Amino acid sequence: MAGPSSRWRKPVEALLILALATAAGVVLSNREALHVATASVSRSLCAAAFVSGVDPDRVFAEEQRPLMGGIGWAVRYSVDRTHREARSSVLGLFPARAVYRPGLGCLVMHGDGPVPEAAGLADDTVPDGFGPAVVAPADPALRHALDLAFAEPDPAHPRLTKAVVVLHDGHLIAERYAPGYGPETPIWGHSVTKSVTQALIGILVRQGRLRLDQPVPIAAWQAPGEPHRAVTVDQLLRMDSGLPFDETEGPVNPATHMWFREPDTAAYAARMPLAHAPGTAWGYSNLGYALLSRLVGNATGATAAGAERFVRDELLAPLGMHHTLIETDAAGTLLGSGFIYASARDLARFGELYLDDGVVNGRRILPEGWAYYSRSRTLDTGYGAGFWTNLRNEGSVPVWDAPWGMPQLPRDMFYARGAFGQYVVIVPSERLVVVRMGLSVQGGGTGIGDTTAAIIVALHRGA
Repeated sequence: MAGPSSRWRKPVEALLILALATAAGVVLSNREALHVATASVSRSLCAAAFVSGVDPDRVFAEEQRPLMGGIGWAVRYSVDRTHREARSSVLGLFPARAVYRPGLGCLVMHGDGPVPEAAGLADDTVPDGFGPAVVAPADPALRHALDLAFAEPDPAHPRLTKAVVVLHDGHLIAERYAPGYGPETPIWGHSVTKSVTQALIGILVRQGRLRLDQPVPIAAWQAPGEPHRAVTVDQLLRMDSGLPFDETEGPVNPATHMWFREPDTAAYAARMPLAHAPGTAWGYSNLGYALLSRLVGNATGATAAGAERFVRDELLAPLGMHHTLIETDAAGTLLGSGFIYASARDLARFGELYLDDGVVNGRRILPEGWAYYSRSRTLDTGYGAGFWTNLRNEGSVPVWDAPWGMPQLPRDMFYARGAFGQYVVIVPSERLVVVRMGLSVQGGGTGIGDTTAAIIVALHRGA
């Protein structure tokens, strides 16, 4: 006769097997999301430690853990300062590694093979041209505007503003930084990168190496009958190329797969089918900017170091942007859809270039009229060509349900925007550039529109 323990053993074993099977099923069905998560953590913490020089533990707590949802507790990570790399996993599974290369930023490695262009290139260590001291505003109204930018009105949705810089008519008139950040701290700009990539395309247009109306010179798109063959450079910049809206809710979409799972981002983007005929529909397109980045690489030697030298020589150095880099993929292509690291002052200088129609210190960087082209409207949207505009304030961006513009600001305002509250706001009528950087990961807004409006009021009151 079986004892009580025998009678209970089989049901308990069955429940344990069921629980293990369920857990295995959850893991297997979310493999892509878990691979993306660990790659994202590794790359972000590598860049925090070795590009920005900020506390990676704090960045994990403020930026990455809120994005992990229910698996945040299971993420393990380490930062190796000797080998300048970061690793992460989910309870030892789905390991990911990101390696720092001088002057090129951090690279997500697919496996433990050799690191391409591991030596990188010499870091640019030129001191910031505005000097080391933080420029605190003398005007109480300007101080109030910065107070608005750093306020935390909703503790459940922290803004975590890290930097605000205000340029008026080329003069630095106000700035403020969070503890641990300063005038020379490169901060992840996310999709602000797209606007910088747009400038690199503008340089190639000025040099006669590209035309806006030409079909995109991607080899995979040149076969007879290939539907991509009709896509133009202009359509990639405007995001009406017909490529799909690729940055949707959740951790898995074409954009995250491209960034964290593909060693050659442009090759992946080139394989993506068109969702619409070119020029007929707008869709937010990281894929398109990966292809534009390949065009920059094709013109500069198709290596990470070659592309970075081109960026430095043709754009960053003339503007005095000495604390900026754009990371690359394993194939050497700039990650021009979203992986710029730049100080807030550097991004303000970038905005000033567009106030001055592409001229700095008497040197033309961008084609004449490029700034106007940048903010000219695409289809019926609030998007221009590489920049968001203030030309549409009704309705919302498809898929995201986010407003197109900022109705409290002048209609001629246009801006670069990146995830989690990165902004370069350009107001030609006010000769004003406002940069806001932060880690507003948990929603709730940043207050950038109200901050900029308050700055404009302060300037008028001062005048």
